[in-house]
Amino acid sequence: MARRGENIRKRKDGRWEGRYTLPNAETGKSVSHSVYARTYREAKEKLSAAKKEAENVRAKGTSPGEVLWDMAAEEWLACVERRKKYATYMKYRSVYEKHIKKTLGEIPLSRVDENILAKVFEESDQDPMSDSLSRSVSCVIGQMLAYAASHYHIGMPRYSFGKSKSINCHGQALNLTEQAKLLQCLYEGMDIHKLGILLCISTGLRLGEVCSLKWQDVDLERQVLYVNRTVQRIAVEGHRNKTILLEGDPKSIFSRREIPLSDEMVKLLSSYKGIQEGYVINGSRPMEPRTYQNKFQRYLQDAGISRKNFHILRHTFATNCINNGADVKSLSEILGHSDVKITLNRYVHPTIETKRRHMNSLSAIYGQYVGQTDL
Repeated sequence: MARRGENIRKRKDGRWEGRYTLPNAETGKSVSHSVYARTYREAKEKLSAAKKEAENVRAKGTSPGEVLWDMAAEEWLACVERRKKYATYMKYRSVYEKHIKKTLGEIPLSRVDENILAKVFEESDQDPMSDSLSRSVSCVIGQMLAYAASHYHIGMPRYSFGKSKSINCHGQALNLTEQAKLLQCLYEGMDIHKLGILLCISTGLRLGEVCSLKWQDVDLERQVLYVNRTVQRIAVEGHRNKTILLEGDPKSIFSRREIPLSDEMVKLLSSYKGIQEGYVINGSRPMEPRTYQNKFQRYLQDAGISRKNFHILRHTFATNCINNGADVKSLSEILGHSDVKITLNRYVHPTIETKRRHMNSLSAIYGQYVGQTDL
Protein backbone atom coordinates (compact mmCIF):
# COMPACT_ATOMS: atom_id res chain seq x y z
CA MET A 1 0.00 0.00 0.00
CA ALA A 2 1.28 3.45 -0.94
CA ARG A 3 2.06 6.03 1.74
CA ARG A 4 -0.81 8.55 1.65
CA GLY A 5 -0.06 11.55 -0.51
CA GLU A 6 3.50 10.43 -1.29
CA ASN A 7 3.10 7.89 -4.11
CA ILE A 8 5.58 5.60 -2.37
CA ARG A 9 4.84 1.92 -1.86
CA LYS A 10 6.67 -1.24 -0.85
CA ARG A 11 6.78 -3.84 -3.62
CA LYS A 12 6.47 -7.60 -3.24
CA ASP A 13 10.18 -7.98 -4.02
CA GLY A 14 11.01 -5.89 -0.92
CA ARG A 15 12.03 -2.74 -2.77
CA TRP A 16 10.36 0.65 -2.31
CA GLU A 17 8.90 2.35 -5.38
CA GLY A 18 8.15 6.05 -5.79
CA ARG A 19 6.10 7.31 -8.77
CA TYR A 20 6.08 10.68 -10.52
CA THR A 21 5.20 12.12 -13.94
CA LEU A 22 7.37 13.59 -16.66
CA PRO A 23 6.50 14.95 -20.12
CA ASN A 24 7.06 12.45 -22.94
CA ALA A 25 10.00 13.42 -25.15
CA GLU A 26 7.89 13.16 -28.35
CA THR A 27 4.27 13.94 -27.44
CA GLY A 28 4.78 16.25 -24.46
CA LYS A 29 2.05 14.39 -22.54
CA SER A 30 2.66 13.46 -18.89
CA VAL A 31 3.84 9.89 -18.43
CA SER A 32 4.30 8.06 -15.12
CA HIS A 33 7.82 7.02 -14.12
CA SER A 34 9.27 5.28 -11.08
CA VAL A 35 12.31 5.36 -8.83
CA TYR A 36 13.38 2.34 -6.78
CA ALA A 37 15.28 1.97 -3.52
CA ARG A 38 16.03 -0.54 -0.79
CA THR A 39 14.56 1.63 1.99
CA TYR A 40 11.63 4.02 2.32
CA ARG A 41 13.94 6.88 3.23
CA GLU A 42 16.10 6.36 0.15
CA ALA A 43 13.00 6.09 -2.06
CA LYS A 44 11.67 9.36 -0.62
CA GLU A 45 14.96 11.11 -1.38
CA LYS A 46 15.08 9.77 -4.92
CA LEU A 47 11.44 10.69 -5.53
CA SER A 48 11.97 14.20 -4.22
CA ALA A 49 14.94 14.65 -6.57
CA ALA A 50 12.99 13.22 -9.51
CA LYS A 51 10.04 15.54 -8.87
CA LYS A 52 12.36 18.51 -8.70
CA GLU A 53 13.81 17.54 -12.08
CA ALA A 54 10.33 17.18 -13.53
CA GLU A 55 9.36 20.64 -12.25
CA ASN A 56 12.48 22.11 -13.83
CA VAL A 57 11.48 20.61 -17.16
CA ARG A 58 7.91 21.94 -16.89
CA ALA A 59 9.11 25.38 -15.77
CA LYS A 60 11.21 25.68 -18.89
CA GLY A 61 8.25 24.58 -20.99
CA THR A 62 10.48 22.20 -22.92
CA SER A 63 10.53 18.51 -23.66
CA PRO A 64 13.24 16.43 -21.95
CA GLY A 65 15.24 16.32 -25.17
CA GLU A 66 15.50 20.13 -25.19
CA VAL A 67 16.99 20.27 -21.70
CA LEU A 68 20.53 21.63 -21.88
CA TRP A 69 23.45 19.40 -20.99
CA ASP A 70 24.55 21.80 -18.25
CA MET A 71 21.22 21.50 -16.45
CA ALA A 72 21.40 17.69 -16.41
CA ALA A 73 25.07 17.87 -15.42
CA GLU A 74 24.34 20.10 -12.42
CA GLU A 75 21.57 17.76 -11.30
CA TRP A 76 23.92 14.79 -11.55
CA LEU A 77 26.61 16.63 -9.59
CA ALA A 78 24.06 17.40 -6.88
CA CYS A 79 23.36 13.67 -6.60
CA VAL A 80 27.08 12.95 -6.40
CA GLU A 81 27.47 15.51 -3.63
CA ARG A 82 24.77 13.77 -1.58
CA ARG A 83 25.98 10.21 -2.10
CA LYS A 84 29.74 10.30 -2.58
CA LYS A 85 32.74 11.56 -0.64
CA TYR A 86 33.28 15.31 -0.81
CA ALA A 87 36.66 14.78 -2.45
CA THR A 88 35.03 12.69 -5.19
CA TYR A 89 32.37 15.33 -5.74
CA MET A 90 34.94 18.11 -6.03
CA LYS A 91 37.05 16.07 -8.45
CA TYR A 92 34.04 15.42 -10.70
CA ARG A 93 32.98 19.07 -10.58
CA SER A 94 36.48 20.22 -11.42
CA VAL A 95 36.70 17.83 -14.38
CA TYR A 96 33.30 18.98 -15.64
CA GLU A 97 33.94 22.71 -15.33
CA LYS A 98 37.47 22.62 -16.75
CA HIS A 99 37.13 20.09 -19.57
CA ILE A 100 33.48 19.39 -20.44
CA LYS A 101 31.20 22.35 -19.77
CA LYS A 102 32.71 24.63 -22.41
CA THR A 103 31.99 22.11 -25.19
CA LEU A 104 28.72 20.52 -24.07
CA GLY A 105 27.10 22.91 -21.58
CA GLU A 106 24.77 24.80 -23.94
CA ILE A 107 23.84 21.82 -26.16
CA PRO A 108 20.35 20.24 -25.78
CA LEU A 109 20.43 16.59 -24.76
CA SER A 110 18.67 15.55 -27.96
CA ARG A 111 21.54 16.94 -30.06
CA VAL A 112 24.34 15.17 -28.21
CA ASP A 113 26.00 12.53 -30.38
CA GLU A 114 29.36 10.79 -30.64
CA ASN A 115 30.87 13.53 -32.80
CA ILE A 116 30.00 16.24 -30.29
CA LEU A 117 31.30 14.13 -27.40
CA ALA A 118 34.58 13.56 -29.24
CA LYS A 119 35.14 17.33 -29.41
CA VAL A 120 35.62 17.37 -25.63
CA PHE A 121 38.98 15.70 -26.16
CA GLU A 122 40.03 18.05 -28.97
CA GLU A 123 41.36 20.95 -26.91
CA SER A 124 43.26 22.81 -29.61
CA ASP A 125 44.29 25.64 -27.29
CA GLN A 126 45.77 23.31 -24.70
CA ASP A 127 48.26 20.46 -24.51
CA PRO A 128 46.82 17.00 -25.27
CA MET A 129 45.10 15.34 -22.33
CA SER A 130 47.18 12.88 -20.35
CA ASP A 131 45.99 9.28 -20.16
CA SER A 132 44.87 9.79 -16.58
CA LEU A 133 42.89 12.94 -17.37
CA SER A 134 41.31 11.33 -20.43
CA ARG A 135 40.08 8.46 -18.27
CA SER A 136 38.64 10.90 -15.72
CA VAL A 137 36.85 12.94 -18.39
CA SER A 138 35.52 9.76 -19.99
CA CYS A 139 34.27 8.53 -16.61
CA VAL A 140 32.40 11.77 -15.88
CA ILE A 141 30.83 11.97 -19.35
CA GLY A 142 29.75 8.33 -19.16
CA GLN A 143 28.01 8.86 -15.82
CA MET A 144 26.34 12.04 -17.06
CA LEU A 145 25.03 10.22 -20.13
CA ALA A 146 23.63 7.45 -17.95
CA TYR A 147 21.99 10.01 -15.65
CA ALA A 148 20.38 11.88 -18.56
CA ALA A 149 19.07 8.65 -20.06
CA SER A 150 17.54 7.36 -16.82
CA HIS A 151 16.16 10.63 -15.44
CA TYR A 152 14.88 12.21 -18.64
CA HIS A 153 13.92 8.92 -20.29
CA ILE A 154 15.45 9.77 -23.63
CA GLY A 155 17.90 7.87 -25.76
CA MET A 156 21.48 9.02 -25.24
CA PRO A 157 24.41 7.94 -27.41
CA ARG A 158 26.59 5.07 -26.33
CA TYR A 159 30.00 6.55 -26.75
CA SER A 160 32.95 4.16 -26.93
CA PHE A 161 35.82 6.13 -25.50
CA GLY A 162 38.98 5.16 -27.32
CA LYS A 163 41.82 3.74 -25.29
CA SER A 164 45.06 5.61 -25.18
CA LYS A 165 47.45 4.89 -28.00
CA SER A 166 50.41 5.31 -25.68
CA ILE A 167 52.20 2.14 -24.70
CA ASN A 168 53.02 0.85 -21.24
CA CYS A 169 56.45 2.47 -21.29
CA HIS A 170 59.41 1.77 -19.03
CA GLY A 171 59.49 5.37 -17.88
CA GLN A 172 56.64 4.59 -15.48
CA ALA A 173 58.98 2.63 -13.19
CA LEU A 174 62.47 3.40 -11.96
CA ASN A 175 65.11 1.33 -13.72
CA LEU A 176 67.60 -0.73 -11.73
CA THR A 177 70.29 1.95 -11.84
CA GLU A 178 67.88 4.64 -10.62
CA GLN A 179 66.62 2.37 -7.85
CA ALA A 180 70.17 1.73 -6.64
CA LYS A 181 70.93 5.47 -6.58
CA LEU A 182 67.70 6.34 -4.76
CA LEU A 183 68.12 3.62 -2.13
CA GLN A 184 71.67 4.72 -1.44
CA CYS A 185 70.42 8.30 -0.96
CA LEU A 186 67.63 7.19 1.38
CA TYR A 187 69.89 5.08 3.60
CA GLU A 188 72.47 7.86 3.89
CA GLY A 189 71.38 10.05 6.79
CA MET A 190 68.13 8.12 7.20
CA ASP A 191 65.32 10.08 8.88
CA ILE A 192 61.55 9.58 9.15
CA HIS A 193 60.90 11.38 5.86
CA LYS A 194 63.37 9.23 3.95
CA LEU A 195 61.94 6.17 5.68
CA GLY A 196 58.49 7.13 4.37
CA ILE A 197 59.82 7.12 0.79
CA LEU A 198 61.43 3.74 1.41
CA LEU A 199 58.14 2.50 2.83
CA CYS A 200 56.32 3.50 -0.38
CA ILE A 201 58.74 1.74 -2.71
CA SER A 202 58.59 -1.30 -0.41
CA THR A 203 54.80 -1.55 -0.01
CA GLY A 204 53.19 0.36 -2.89
CA LEU A 205 51.50 2.95 -0.66
CA ARG A 206 49.94 5.94 -2.40
CA LEU A 207 51.07 9.47 -1.54
CA GLY A 208 47.90 10.29 0.41
CA GLU A 209 48.07 6.98 2.27
CA VAL A 210 51.62 7.42 3.57
CA CYS A 211 50.96 11.07 4.48
CA SER A 212 47.99 10.05 6.65
CA LEU A 213 49.50 6.86 8.09
CA LYS A 214 49.34 6.67 11.89
CA TRP A 215 51.44 4.58 14.23
CA GLN A 216 48.28 2.85 15.38
CA ASP A 217 48.01 1.49 11.83
CA VAL A 218 51.43 -0.19 12.11
CA ASP A 219 51.50 -3.53 13.96
CA LEU A 220 55.20 -4.32 14.30
CA GLU A 221 54.53 -7.49 16.28
CA ARG A 222 52.43 -9.01 13.49
CA GLN A 223 54.54 -7.22 10.85
CA VAL A 224 51.48 -5.73 9.17
CA LEU A 225 50.53 -2.23 8.04
CA TYR A 226 46.85 -1.22 7.81
CA VAL A 227 45.61 1.33 5.29
CA ASN A 228 42.61 3.06 6.90
CA ARG A 229 42.64 6.61 5.52
CA THR A 230 44.07 9.02 2.97
CA VAL A 231 44.66 12.75 2.80
CA GLN A 232 44.57 15.17 -0.10
CA ARG A 233 44.37 18.88 -0.77
CA ILE A 234 41.17 19.78 -2.60
CA ALA A 235 39.51 22.94 -3.80
CA VAL A 236 36.76 24.59 -1.77
CA GLU A 237 33.55 25.01 -3.76
CA GLY A 238 32.84 28.60 -4.62
CA HIS A 239 36.42 29.73 -3.97
CA ARG A 240 38.68 29.74 -7.01
CA ASN A 241 41.99 29.81 -5.12
CA LYS A 242 41.07 28.33 -1.73
CA THR A 243 41.92 24.75 -0.80
CA ILE A 244 41.75 22.58 2.30
CA LEU A 245 43.69 19.54 3.48
CA LEU A 246 41.03 16.82 3.72
CA GLU A 247 41.56 13.53 5.53
CA GLY A 248 39.08 10.78 4.81
CA ASP A 249 38.46 7.17 3.84
CA PRO A 250 40.77 5.47 1.33
CA LYS A 251 40.19 5.75 -2.41
CA SER A 252 37.80 2.76 -2.54
CA ILE A 253 36.64 -0.20 -0.44
CA PHE A 254 39.49 -2.21 -1.95
CA SER A 255 42.00 0.44 -0.85
CA ARG A 256 41.23 -0.31 2.81
CA ARG A 257 43.68 -3.18 3.22
CA GLU A 258 46.51 -4.77 5.19
CA ILE A 259 50.04 -5.00 3.85
CA PRO A 260 52.71 -7.37 5.20
CA LEU A 261 56.00 -5.75 6.18
CA SER A 262 59.46 -7.17 5.55
CA ASP A 263 61.84 -7.89 8.43
CA GLU A 264 64.03 -4.99 7.27
CA MET A 265 61.11 -2.54 7.26
CA VAL A 266 59.98 -3.65 10.71
CA LYS A 267 63.50 -3.08 12.00
CA LEU A 268 63.64 0.43 10.54
CA LEU A 269 60.17 1.40 11.76
CA SER A 270 60.88 0.08 15.26
CA SER A 271 63.67 2.60 15.71
CA TYR A 272 61.17 5.47 15.27
CA LYS A 273 57.96 4.21 16.88
CA GLY A 274 59.00 5.12 20.42
CA ILE A 275 60.18 8.57 19.38
CA GLN A 276 57.10 9.85 17.55
CA GLU A 277 53.38 9.46 18.15
CA GLY A 278 50.33 10.21 16.05
CA TYR A 279 51.17 10.31 12.36
CA VAL A 280 54.20 8.34 11.23
CA ILE A 281 55.65 10.98 8.90
CA ASN A 282 54.65 14.23 10.57
CA GLY A 283 53.77 13.64 14.22
CA SER A 284 50.70 15.59 15.34
CA ARG A 285 49.08 16.16 11.93
CA PRO A 286 48.93 14.58 8.46
CA MET A 287 51.82 15.35 6.15
CA GLU A 288 51.00 17.91 3.47
CA PRO A 289 51.16 15.84 0.21
CA ARG A 290 52.67 18.70 -1.81
CA THR A 291 55.40 19.18 0.81
CA TYR A 292 56.22 15.49 0.72
CA GLN A 293 56.32 15.48 -3.08
CA ASN A 294 58.84 18.32 -2.91
CA LYS A 295 60.98 16.34 -0.47
CA PHE A 296 60.88 13.38 -2.87
CA GLN A 297 62.08 15.63 -5.70
CA ARG A 298 65.01 16.80 -3.55
CA TYR A 299 65.97 13.19 -2.81
CA LEU A 300 65.89 12.43 -6.53
CA GLN A 301 68.07 15.44 -7.23
CA ASP A 302 70.54 14.41 -4.53
CA ALA A 303 70.66 10.93 -6.07
CA GLY A 304 71.33 12.33 -9.55
CA ILE A 305 67.94 11.23 -10.93
CA SER A 306 65.73 13.34 -13.16
CA ARG A 307 62.38 14.65 -11.90
CA LYS A 308 59.75 11.92 -11.42
CA ASN A 309 56.15 11.78 -10.20
CA PHE A 310 55.75 10.41 -6.67
CA HIS A 311 53.48 7.68 -8.04
CA ILE A 312 56.49 6.10 -9.77
CA LEU A 313 57.36 4.52 -6.42
CA ARG A 314 54.12 2.52 -6.55
CA HIS A 315 54.78 1.45 -10.15
CA THR A 316 58.33 0.45 -9.24
CA PHE A 317 57.13 -1.66 -6.32
CA ALA A 318 54.61 -3.47 -8.52
CA THR A 319 57.15 -4.11 -11.27
CA ASN A 320 59.72 -5.44 -8.79
CA CYS A 321 57.17 -7.80 -7.27
CA ILE A 322 56.27 -9.33 -10.65
CA ASN A 323 59.91 -9.54 -11.74
CA ASN A 324 60.68 -11.47 -8.56
CA GLY A 325 57.89 -14.01 -9.00
CA ALA A 326 54.97 -12.55 -7.03
CA ASP A 327 51.54 -13.76 -8.14
CA VAL A 328 49.30 -11.07 -9.62
CA LYS A 329 46.37 -11.70 -7.28
CA SER A 330 48.45 -11.11 -4.15
CA LEU A 331 50.04 -8.02 -5.67
CA SER A 332 46.63 -6.66 -6.69
CA GLU A 333 45.36 -6.97 -3.10
CA ILE A 334 48.50 -5.36 -1.68
CA LEU A 335 48.05 -2.41 -4.05
CA GLY A 336 44.34 -2.17 -3.22
CA HIS A 337 43.07 -2.70 -6.77
CA SER A 338 39.55 -3.88 -7.56
CA ASP A 339 40.71 -5.96 -10.53
CA VAL A 340 43.97 -7.71 -11.42
CA LYS A 341 43.67 -6.22 -14.93
CA ILE A 342 44.41 -2.79 -13.47
CA THR A 343 47.54 -4.20 -11.84
CA LEU A 344 48.82 -5.80 -15.03
CA ASN A 345 47.86 -3.11 -17.53
CA ARG A 346 48.87 -0.01 -15.59
CA TYR A 347 51.40 -0.94 -12.94
CA VAL A 348 53.65 -3.68 -14.27
CA HIS A 349 56.53 -2.63 -16.54
CA PRO A 350 58.88 -5.56 -17.27
CA THR A 351 62.51 -4.44 -17.57
CA ILE A 352 64.78 -5.42 -20.46
CA GLU A 353 66.74 -7.53 -17.98
CA THR A 354 63.61 -9.51 -17.12
CA LYS A 355 62.77 -10.04 -20.78
CA ARG A 356 66.34 -11.15 -21.49
CA ARG A 357 66.18 -13.63 -18.61
CA HIS A 358 63.03 -15.15 -20.13
CA MET A 359 64.69 -15.35 -23.54
CA ASN A 360 67.74 -17.09 -22.06
CA SER A 361 65.48 -19.56 -20.28
CA LEU A 362 63.82 -20.35 -23.58
CA SER A 363 67.21 -20.78 -25.25
CA ALA A 364 68.20 -23.23 -22.53
CA ILE A 365 65.07 -25.28 -23.24
CA TYR A 366 65.84 -25.30 -26.97
CA GLY A 367 69.39 -26.36 -26.15
CA GLN A 368 68.06 -29.36 -24.29
CA TYR A 369 65.98 -30.30 -27.33
CA VAL A 370 69.04 -30.04 -29.56
CA GLY A 371 71.02 -32.22 -27.15
CA GLN A 372 68.31 -34.87 -27.22
CA THR A 373 68.29 -34.79 -31.02
CA ASP A 374 72.06 -35.29 -31.18
CA LEU A 375 71.63 -38.44 -29.12
